Amino acid sequence: MRADDARQGIEGRTMKTFAFSVMSLALTACGAAQTGPQQTGGETANISSTALPLPEYFDCLRKNKGMAIAAHRGGPDAGFPENAIETFQHGFDKGIRVFEIDIAETRDGVLTLMHDDRLNRTTTGSGYVSDTDWETMSGLELEDNDGRRTGFHPPKFTDALLWAKQTGAVLELDKKPTTSFRNIATAVKAADALENVIFITYNDDQAAEVAAIDPGLMMTASAYGDRDVAKLEGRGIDRTRLIGWTGVDAPKPYAWERLMKVGVEPAFGTLGRPGERLDDVYLADGDASEYDALAADGLVLLATDEPYRVADLITADDVGREACGR
Repeated sequence: MRADDARQGIEGRTMKTFAFSVMSLALTACGAAQTGPQQTGGETANISSTALPLPEYFDCLRKNKGMAIAAHRGGPDAGFPENAIETFQHGFDKGIRVFEIDIAETRDGVLTLMHDDRLNRTTTGSGYVSDTDWETMSGLELEDNDGRRTGFHPPKFTDALLWAKQTGAVLELDKKPTTSFRNIATAVKAADALENVIFITYNDDQAAEVAAIDPGLMMTASAYGDRDVAKLEGRGIDRTRLIGWTGVDAPKPYAWERLMKVGVEPAFGTLGRPGERLDDVYLADGDASEYDALAADGLVLLATDEPYRVADLITADDVGREACGR
């Protein structure tokens, strides 16, 4: 566990960065030009105005054999809870660029980040998110995966979007039952953050729903080859805004090759139930050979519960950052 002063140091640095984010957006709205990369934590980040558009970013990863690591639930770590902006900054400072997050809605209609229906596991509160108003929610303290209080609080979704715009990070948006794709999309558009988000869909109907809201929204949808892509296109999905999700059970290089032939980048997950997930299988021997093999076989987006260990062990993520920015 990190010492309190180390955690507070990162918390302070993150809040300074976030304050700069809000100031920059305000200046931009007034006509001030936003120039060049800004310093964020220990690294220089590409802000949205200088980053490649998302389709071009993923095309770049595919063409350069780069692989982006997507941190499940935002990449929780000791002292850093899931679904917290402070945790995203912690991961960003360690080289992570994609963060999968969970979008829920409070009783009074505020979009926030929370994975579970109930507050009990990850906060000092209790009860259902849908029964809790924002004033109560915002006063709760988030707990890390070991149940320790962190001093951080549930964030508004809008604040996470502003952070992503300032850093150039990408947020994968997992819609919870308490809200809707339309409400989430409205918030994304209001923050002018279309080039910083990927909508997660779980079936063709959801993919079509997102495309109907705005065909320019980037999304993941289940696809294993050209036939699946053509079927999705028939329902209004733009293949240039599509990432083909290929599950978590076993790598599928044959499917990844078929997807790449039609210009769609493949995604795969090594996350899941502890003791059963591929993350645990692959990391048991302490090397990254299996992850390196995924990248060599063409995988472009890896969803993992172990983003920090994977990032330390592989080079494909470094290749992706050097070639494609963000």
